[in-house]
Amino acid sequence: MAVRKNQSTLTADEKRRFVAALLELKRSGRYDEFVTTHNAFIVSDTDNGERTGHRSPSFLPWHRRFLLEFERALQSVDSSVSLPYWDWTVDRTPRASLWAPDFLGGTGRERDGRVPDGPFSASGGNWPITVRVDGRTFLRRSLGSGVRELPTRAEVESVLAMSTYDMAPWNSGSDGFRNHLEGWRGVNLHNRVHVWVGGHMATGASPNDPVFWLHHAYIDKLWAEWQRRHPGSGYLPAAGTPNVIDLNETMRPWHDTSPADLLDHTPHYTFDV
Repeated sequence: MAVRKNQSTLTADEKRRFVAALLELKRSGRYDEFVTTHNAFIVSDTDNGERTGHRSPSFLPWHRRFLLEFERALQSVDSSVSLPYWDWTVDRTPRASLWAPDFLGGTGRERDGRVPDGPFSASGGNWPITVRVDGRTFLRRSLGSGVRELPTRAEVESVLAMSTYDMAPWNSGSDGFRNHLEGWRGVNLHNRVHVWVGGHMATGASPNDPVFWLHHAYIDKLWAEWQRRHPGSGYLPAAGTPNVIDLNETMRPWHDTSPADLLDHTPHYTFDV
């Protein structure tokens, strides 16, 4: 079973294997299929219509399945690889270890956001951006420019304390844990991190930046933590809700998995802590 580790504890060999698996998925074209899927759901998920991956109760189970599919793709390249997570309440600056040249590379150039170092830089020739939001073909970041501060642990704790998973109107205007974690309300956790990284992470094509997977692995970990703290508070809505995914409804694009099937992550992976 996969163990998802804090990226700051990865060995040099674990980092190398993770990066190599990413590059192989990119070379084969499989990586960009995930970017295309995510971008399509960002575009189609709206507050007033059918919504599945974002602005909706199924934000968390949808991304759990999305990450599982990606992790399995990585493991088809190297069975030893699992998704690491980025605890942005601790590793809070552009000098943190994940932005080193031997892992994800650092921030982009001021004039155009182009990432100049690391395995995903344009100069290496191994990471062309093909699912684009504009004509630029290189990975872009702007760490700390769109918003200055990443969320703190105290802010995370304030969201984990919420005892209700979600509530009407089941969109970006909802109260409850899911929407405050997603970041449309309150202290803004998930969305703020996307904006802090900037560049591609601030767009619907955010998986173009490999940090997407580390960020969402941590969001998934926070959901698991919330579940442990609130064992009597399950996924909502349960049934009969227009335009959103109820507990036992299947989710696009897979059509074989419901939120109920994904409430327990332990058959698939565990976390290091």
